[in-house]
Amino acid sequence: MFLFISVISYGQVNLSVVPDKTTYSGNEIVNLNIVLEIEGSEYNQQTKLRLPDFSKFNLIGSGSVNNAFMDPETNTVVSQYVTRLALEPKQKGKVKVGSFLVTINNRIYKTEPFDIFIKDAEKKTVATNTSKDVYLNMEIEDKDVYQDQPTIAVLKVYSKNMDNFRKVKNIHLPEQNNLDVFPVSFAKSDIDPSDIGNMSSQILAVFMVFPNAAGYVDVPGVSATVNSYSNKNKIVSNKVKINVKKLPEGSPESFKNAVGNFNVSVYNASKEKAEVKKPINVVVKISGEGNLKTMELPKLAASPDYEVFAPKITSNVAVGTTGMKGDIFANYVVIPKKAGDIAIKTEQFAFFDPSNKEYIDLGEQTLAVNAFSHEQIMDAKTTVEKVNEYTNTFLETVNTPVLKTTSFKVKEKSKFHWNTLLINIAILLGLFIVYLLFKTWQKKRKLVKETVPVKPLGSVAETEREIRESLKTDINDYFSYLENLKDNGDYQTFFQTVDELDAEVRNQYSQSSAEDFRSFLESYKGSTIAEEYRNLSQRIQIEKYAPVKSAEGIEELLRAIVNLYSQISK
Repeated sequence: MFLFISVISYGQVNLSVVPDKTTYSGNEIVNLNIVLEIEGSEYNQQTKLRLPDFSKFNLIGSGSVNNAFMDPETNTVVSQYVTRLALEPKQKGKVKVGSFLVTINNRIYKTEPFDIFIKDAEKKTVATNTSKDVYLNMEIEDKDVYQDQPTIAVLKVYSKNMDNFRKVKNIHLPEQNNLDVFPVSFAKSDIDPSDIGNMSSQILAVFMVFPNAAGYVDVPGVSATVNSYSNKNKIVSNKVKINVKKLPEGSPESFKNAVGNFNVSVYNASKEKAEVKKPINVVVKISGEGNLKTMELPKLAASPDYEVFAPKITSNVAVGTTGMKGDIFANYVVIPKKAGDIAIKTEQFAFFDPSNKEYIDLGEQTLAVNAFSHEQIMDAKTTVEKVNEYTNTFLETVNTPVLKTTSFKVKEKSKFHWNTLLINIAILLGLFIVYLLFKTWQKKRKLVKETVPVKPLGSVAETEREIRESLKTDINDYFSYLENLKDNGDYQTFFQTVDELDAEVRNQYSQSSAEDFRSFLESYKGSTIAEEYRNLSQRIQIEKYAPVKSAEGIEELLRAIVNLYSQISK
């Protein structure tokens, strides 16, 4: 009875793994489906699904789906967890796939290991058009916007084979006269294994579209290339038609093309007092959210009291999923023409707020400047400041005479210099005395070495620790090099250096394979470090073969590498 009860209770948890086939060619992807079924609500899954050693594969894709249904025969709830993995084999021949593990109610369930066969790829291959199995789709959520109002577009790739996602490269955003396009992010999303039918999908890019003409506007398709083994195919996404509404009538005369929500300010950036006929720096700052990069900025108004020169434009604008936010600075050089109070004014500025559907007139902004004459500036200075100014002016404007130096030339004389001879003899004697002292010190050192007892060899563990310390590599050099590669965007060399770092750290602990090193970490560093090492290894493989690599993802990966390997090397 105990035997039957254990069999029945064990059957309520079922963990299985099914490959799509058992024989693969050298360039095919191994697809695994891991199914975990739990019957009943009294079972508690305590750990995530633990993967076997994938050192003979490259993990290039993963996804998971959770389902729950009622079993009509037993009238119990069955929870089903399906995990899909895409593996790229590294070697040919017979390859063993280990067991998948999961802990439920303090009991470990595992799958049986199985073998797959990887055969050599056929030399004569027929070129296939991979682009027929890969599709780009552009989606725009808000298709009803005002003129110069931004809308967000999302580019997705669809395919039945997840391996095709990493082959999509060279994404080109649309270009057209009646709209402006700005990229938001090229960071890839997680793969959705069942987006439409049996096709998987992944987000490749998010960008912002600013239509600058009213009416129905067709946003052109986004193009990309699919790199297969034999050729490169170009694919283009669908076009999207948006309705661009004309701005309401009754706009102020000062309105040009600013759409959003803005604020304008003007200030004096010069530290010194304003002086007649001397330049000062006046900055006009436009901050807010909207079409900051395409709108016409308010200028400084002309006046007979001052002279204005063309500004230098600097911007600090970030493009996000909610719009374009930031600040734009217009740096003007202004020269006052008269002494006294001067009002430096900007042109009148108005914008359209699409959230409230109304025009907002900010009017003109005024900067009050008190300009002083040269006499007033001099009277306000102290005696020390006047002396310093006169000295600096003298050194900058007056040509001072150049001091001639006498050349050191030995002149011929008939008289013999005894002093020179005695000095040379003293130098030679000094050098000879130094030489004798050095030889004496060297002999004493040799005698000390002979009397010093031989250092004991010590135990085997101490000797091994000393050898390990001598072979220990400064991993900080690797971290600095990886930081430079990340900043330069050389991601191929970045991942090669990561592999070299991992091999170097494993060699320090005399561990040849990643599986042995993981067991070593679990024994000496703890199970937490070992689990972090396994997760980081899989994450590195996923980022390495990702079709689009983002600077944010690489920077986050580098922080994880520095954190883990620093803990291992302590």
